[in-house]
Amino acid sequence: MDTSYPREDYLPAPSHKREPSPTVLAIGASPTPRDHLVWSIFNTIYMNFCCLGFVALAFSVKARDRKVAGDVEAARRFSSKARCYNTLATAGSVVLPLLLAALLITGVIHLSKLAQESVGFFTYQFSGSDDEDK
Repeated sequence: MDTSYPREDYLPAPSHKREPSPTVLAIGASPTPRDHLVWSIFNTIYMNFCCLGFVALAFSVKARDRKVAGDVEAARRFSSKARCYNTLATAGSVVLPLLLAALLITGVIHLSKLAQESVGFFTYQFSGSDDEDK
């Protein structure tokens, strides 16, 4: 009988101490890109300036399709384009009416000043006497 190996009853008992599990942080992992679909729908329906809202909607749908398919890089590119077109559509739809309102207000102010200055011309009364002719 070979007794050079330790027997099972002589092995040390396993410790019941739990070793801490390592914490893993995914630093390089970026979140999935946003598709800006709601913003695109809003721009398409309410503020469709030069059809930029519709173009943004098309890129938003493409971004959502690529995200579902798992192509994160293509989804990020389409999402960036959708955000750009949405920004342009929103800015154009907000800035142009404000610009037109400002032009209308300044035009009315200018015309009112012009009318006040020319009141003397329109209120000139011809005299009934012909003293100047004689």
